[in-house]
Amino acid sequence: MLLTEEIDIKRVLADSTRVVVLGIKPESRASQPAHYVPAYMFKVGYDIVPAPVYYPDVEEILGEPVQRDLRAIEGPVDIVDVFRRAEDIDAHVDDLIALAPKVVWFQSGIRNDDAARRLSEAGIDVIQDRCILVDHQRWSR
Repeated sequence: MLLTEEIDIKRVLADSTRVVVLGIKPESRASQPAHYVPAYMFKVGYDIVPAPVYYPDVEEILGEPVQRDLRAIEGPVDIVDVFRRAEDIDAHVDDLIALAPKVVWFQSGIRNDDAARRLSEAGIDVIQDRCILVDHQRWSR
């Protein structure tokens, strides 16, 4: 299901603890949203599983070991927070479906309706074009 209502966004944030960040950037890119947004989420208590797409020499981000294969991530995943261009998401959809998170969250400016439809059909909720940091700050007050 595509989640757009504020009550649904608030519920997702309140009910989630483990977030895989697809496309996370390392500390050397700390000024970019793909690093500082997950760093914020880590700081406020979420378990972050870094899944960078680039940076093959990086072994840890935010003190956590990086995961190069979404299908190899063990344990339940509440949210996959996606920092990829919309046109690059299609290549990840099968892996996201195999991972079976509760929610896939496309960050601000990212919309891919076909990927969202496929994920929804697989029983995964989808949030598009919203910043998890902004929404968390809005609902944690």
